[in-house]
Amino acid sequence: MSVRALWIISNEKGESVAVKYSRRYPTVEQRAKRLAGSLYVGVPEDNTVLQLLLTELGLSDPDKPYMALRDDCLHQPRSPALEIHVEGPSGGVIWPMLAISQGPLILACLPLVDAPSEFRPPLASLFSVSQGLTLLAGLLAFLLGSKGKPDSEGLATRLAMLPSVVLQVCPLGTPLDIPQPGTVATPTVPTPAGTQKQPAWKTGLHRGRAVVNVALSEMVRSMQYGHEHRQDLWDVYGTVTCKCEVEGVLPNVTVTLSLPPNGSPLLDVQVHPCVSSLDASILAAMSVEDCDSSAFSGPYKIPFSPPLEPFRLCSYTSQVPVPPILGTYQLKDEDNQLHLTVSLKLHESVKNTFEYCEAHLPFFNRNQIGNVEVKVTSGQLDVSKEKNMLVWVLGQRFPKSREVSLEGTVSFSGLLPGPKDPLCSELTAYIKLYFRVPDMTLSGCCVDQHSVQVYSSAKPRIVTSRELLSSEYYIWNSTGNAPVSSGHSLL
Repeated sequence: MSVRALWIISNEKGESVAVKYSRRYPTVEQRAKRLAGSLYVGVPEDNTVLQLLLTELGLSDPDKPYMALRDDCLHQPRSPALEIHVEGPSGGVIWPMLAISQGPLILACLPLVDAPSEFRPPLASLFSVSQGLTLLAGLLAFLLGSKGKPDSEGLATRLAMLPSVVLQVCPLGTPLDIPQPGTVATPTVPTPAGTQKQPAWKTGLHRGRAVVNVALSEMVRSMQYGHEHRQDLWDVYGTVTCKCEVEGVLPNVTVTLSLPPNGSPLLDVQVHPCVSSLDASILAAMSVEDCDSSAFSGPYKIPFSPPLEPFRLCSYTSQVPVPPILGTYQLKDEDNQLHLTVSLKLHESVKNTFEYCEAHLPFFNRNQIGNVEVKVTSGQLDVSKEKNMLVWVLGQRFPKSREVSLEGTVSFSGLLPGPKDPLCSELTAYIKLYFRVPDMTLSGCCVDQHSVQVYSSAKPRIVTSRELLSSEYYIWNSTGNAPVSSGHSLL
């Protein structure tokens, strides 16, 4: 549900009726225009809306003259959903205009109806009508206060606060919440001299316990051929994701990324627009250029003013010397059987603690797997439900030697053909690895929770984490005709 426009009208006795607050949502209006097509009627100016509303409500003239559109016995009022007739060459009918009044206030909004203009669904079936009335009722309760009859000073105070309240409860035209009745939404964190203006991209303020979550994740990809004439390829792509629940309009947070003394510098660094400043040398290091010892190697201080929702603070690449798991795969066709030999070795720099680690050996463009006589030195071997793949579950740890192997034969005697794949034909086969290593990154990049600085009156709880994940991690059969990736990098 969305709102095209919202109005707050003051109807205080002894004073002229006036629009005290109005808000329009251009993005919602564009959607209304697409839905209505040639029957689209735009929202008039505030003064025109005021006069049309007062006329429809019978408040435009003390004498209340007869009007056929409003007072004829054939007219069936649908209050609080009104039908507004706009005159002029670009005029037409605006429906349903929701309006409620109490005391000195009239509140109105025009919800977006997700239906063609020539078709009017029953009001009871329109979710936008009920949501619009809920929004108006919540705003009315906020403006009138707990007693329902505020003095002029209290009403003026709440009207002054209304822009920030509406920004919080109805950002971009979509009602998310209603303000608490009778409360004054003053900020709980004192601000320095002068009032900070809340930016349009920030839909509200956080209130409550301060918590900052920083998660660092690295994805490693690899193409290993096991052939002296083909160069193995691998790359690392890292992201830093943040969720900052910190009080204040524009709180300042600084996250510092650190590398080990012999770590490779971060390359291709890209940051979120909320980052306030950054050393130019950090952004200058590119993977397409030769990385030398003069490249910036940290620490990488990233100051920013966070939005409320989770966001990606930055991303980077890194040139690590070796992939985490080195493997060889040999597949030979002998006597209508495939003879398999696989060896996997975990590099000594990688923690031998996995959340999961699996090796998938697909056999496409063949019939279903029949007989399997394969032995593994560690883990468990299963056949997939579709009988076209061997699944080698390595578990949470490699053995003490950090090496595992698989050897045996597979025959295909199934009656049904398996799936087709042009990259896995005959001896052109591969192993695909899936793994996740918690509390580790291949580049050594980390975020120390003590290095996260938050400039706020409340001391936040800092939570940091990091992980290493596989992505497109292939080990090709060295006896087959494996495809060669173009370019040095897989990114």
